[in-house]
Amino acid sequence: MCITMDRAALSLTVFGFLLVWSVSGLNKQENEIDIYSFHINSTVTSRYAITIITSRVANRLNESKEVHFQVQIPKNAFINRFRMTMEGKMYDGVVKEKEEAQQQYSQAVSRGESAGIVSSVGRTLEEFKTSVTVAAFSKVTFELTYEELLKRQLGQYQLLINAQPMQTVADFKIDVYIHENPGISFLAVNGGLNTKELANAVTITRSDKEVWVNFYPTREQQTNCDVCGPTGLKGDLIINYDVERQNPSGALQASEGYFVHYFAPTDVQRIPKNVVFVIDRSGSMSGRKIQQTREALLKILGDISEEDHFGLVTFDSHIDVWNPELLPASEGNLQKAKDFVRMIRDRGYTNINDAVLKGVEMINRHQRERSASILILLTDGAPNTGESDPIKIQANVKKAIGGKFPLYCLGFGFDVNFEFLQKMALENSGRAVRIYEDSDADLQLQGFYEEVATPLLTDIQLNYTGARNLTQTTFSHYYNGSEIVVAGQITDNSLESLQTTVIAISRNSNMIYQDFVFTKDLAGVLPQHENFIERIWAYLTIKQLLEKEVALSGQEKEKIRGDALDLALKYKFVTPLTSMVVTKPQEEETQVANKPKEGEKTQRSHRQQSPPNTVVSRIIKGSPRKGQLSKTVPVLKKKARPLYAKDMTPRVSPIPRSFVPLFSSIKTKGPHSLFANGGVVLSDSAARILQPHRHPPLVNGVRFLISAPNQRKPLCYDVPAASKLCLLTDPSSDFSMNGRLSSKGFKHIVLRYKTNHSLTLNTNNIRYSDGLNHAIFTWKQGPTNHETASVSLVIRNNEVDVTMGSIRIVFFRHKKNGETFLWPSVQQQPTNQNIKGTLGTANLEYEELPGSVIKIKDKQEMATWSNTTDYRRSSAPVLGCWLVPFQLVLKGELTEFTVSKL
Repeated sequence: MCITMDRAALSLTVFGFLLVWSVSGLNKQENEIDIYSFHINSTVTSRYAITIITSRVANRLNESKEVHFQVQIPKNAFINRFRMTMEGKMYDGVVKEKEEAQQQYSQAVSRGESAGIVSSVGRTLEEFKTSVTVAAFSKVTFELTYEELLKRQLGQYQLLINAQPMQTVADFKIDVYIHENPGISFLAVNGGLNTKELANAVTITRSDKEVWVNFYPTREQQTNCDVCGPTGLKGDLIINYDVERQNPSGALQASEGYFVHYFAPTDVQRIPKNVVFVIDRSGSMSGRKIQQTREALLKILGDISEEDHFGLVTFDSHIDVWNPELLPASEGNLQKAKDFVRMIRDRGYTNINDAVLKGVEMINRHQRERSASILILLTDGAPNTGESDPIKIQANVKKAIGGKFPLYCLGFGFDVNFEFLQKMALENSGRAVRIYEDSDADLQLQGFYEEVATPLLTDIQLNYTGARNLTQTTFSHYYNGSEIVVAGQITDNSLESLQTTVIAISRNSNMIYQDFVFTKDLAGVLPQHENFIERIWAYLTIKQLLEKEVALSGQEKEKIRGDALDLALKYKFVTPLTSMVVTKPQEEETQVANKPKEGEKTQRSHRQQSPPNTVVSRIIKGSPRKGQLSKTVPVLKKKARPLYAKDMTPRVSPIPRSFVPLFSSIKTKGPHSLFANGGVVLSDSAARILQPHRHPPLVNGVRFLISAPNQRKPLCYDVPAASKLCLLTDPSSDFSMNGRLSSKGFKHIVLRYKTNHSLTLNTNNIRYSDGLNHAIFTWKQGPTNHETASVSLVIRNNEVDVTMGSIRIVFFRHKKNGETFLWPSVQQQPTNQNIKGTLGTANLEYEELPGSVIKIKDKQEMATWSNTTDYRRSSAPVLGCWLVPFQLVLKGELTEFTVSKL
């Protein structure tokens, strides 16, 4: 029997410290773990920001507690220092080569120590997270420093400070100091922390070249404002500014043998542009993606200048153009283009190669003097038809463009092969940008276009006499509102002057900007950051080397990688090539902070990771210290006795009734984690007991992924291998689909529709019968369409697109570790409310509760943060998910979803 199943500009961002805690039976948390001082200090000197977050915490209980320190920082920032101070001793993080740090981490795991990779990636942020045991009536100070070169976007720099300490703090200070030698031309302070209720907590002081912004809220103010609550402040302080630009040749600064040159001329006219938009309309763009793309294109078309020429290419398996020639942006042409955009619908596969080459061809046929050409690709998937080899596509596109104009690649969502797009863009003087699947995706698309909408110069070359080891000095385009930054080393410290020459093409002429500055006249620097120009050079060099590495291979790639690694180690920057090792007091624990690449999945901790914004308490390993519990719970090794006896009694040491901790989890032989205390978990106000059987059971089976429309984190659950499952049934249309699982996916799937139609899929072939006629197809035969009055089959490579009545399902054939298997992806559900099966859907919604608890309607269960491969996509991306018991999402036992025969 089957039952219904619910399924489902520029910025420096200082996301202030998140510190919360959970302790049993006590309501006044400020009396337990008290953040008595919380400071954010950000100093911006010549666009270079150095930010220090300092948090001082006291354990006011008579027992030891573990406190977690969690900081979110911009993706563009490099951490360069972390320190913990306890009982007069300092414990510093050490930056090491990533492989060496990983080895140290692995050794800690093999010794049975609790160890973790403590960095993760968000939409625009990365997370640094660590924890330490604080003895009774003791204090700890956390201090983290990171650095970032602010990038000018749309005519201004933005400093965004987010503070949410999750409790009121007696000594709460945010101090921002900005020093810009050319002078500050524009300043605005906004955000939730500068609202009417908090207005007298913010003070602004400024002179021609300096700005001080201070935010000192009282305890009362931290609980009485629009962004306040019982747990204190949770809001943003946003500082936007720009600088004076009196010298069209730019601004120079130098110190200790290093220089930096900021070039952003404003005395030139905009250049007319030729722009072609290449838009993915394949089946995976269905729903909100294609709707948001249409909305963004309509807005972009409304903003195109009359001087510009434009073209539109849409693609799936086939390539369609609005007009084969680029047309001027007249009112009539724009209206016709908008009509074309409104008709874009999702369908078919993803032929990126032919689509991009078509866009290149259109621009190459439309060469105009004194104009700037731009090609913009938007796609959400990987190439799966036509030329599908990413390496060959990259070579084809690079050859076709020939260095004549930039290609910008916008990757929609996380199914996209972002590394492929990144390399293709970098090889063609552009960049890749991820568009996140959020409600503002259309605004993200519009925001990117605004950045490149107004070219002022092309073919820019910057030259410096008497300098070496320069960062990038050639740029294809300079856009209004942006800024070009070049840094380098002065060859001879006795050099009397630094000479600069900038050559570029403008709308009306070839431009030459020349200047020389006596080194003794170059702007000085602040004594507290006397080597910041050298650090700008190192920061820029590392960033650009890492970009170059993406587009290289072989010995060239290794050389660039080695140079970037040497610099990162010298300047103690945490980069994708380096990690910060944090060894805690008494070697209690070793943790490693990594900086992942864009889209890279973060390795999970050996122990159970707390969900975001949560800090838990646990009993500490090792000998008791002053105020620590005398009883400890050991970390079980693989040879330990089973966690639960037949009577379900936990085999752990007794726990005092006054202390109910959430323990580190024990990694079992299966893919799950169990809690060593038999299921004790804490809620906001008091401890609750979840029965041990409610944890995700140990299953040697197949993991299913369920997307929740209103949640960014999907759910997943495991089903035993060899199960025969009822996948989807719709009694109203006489449709059914059953499947038999192997160890990784499906080996056999059978669909029946009405009284005579049947479709059988296995890993070798596809068999279809309408009752009278029979047809057999193979997976790798050429593109094939087979249609009857109510059934349609589209077969190409390792995909079969099946439509039966109002139901549409795409089947993918995957191969992993030598095993071939199938996976269905329901693209269009029946409209009937009585559908049943494990793939049925009714817009699954869930609530994420404290302590890793997931609630669906009136039921709640313990969850484990895990990951799985999403085989519903041809690219099979790895996604993070909340692992829950299948009973929670299927709303019944597995037997209710199994069938005796297919």
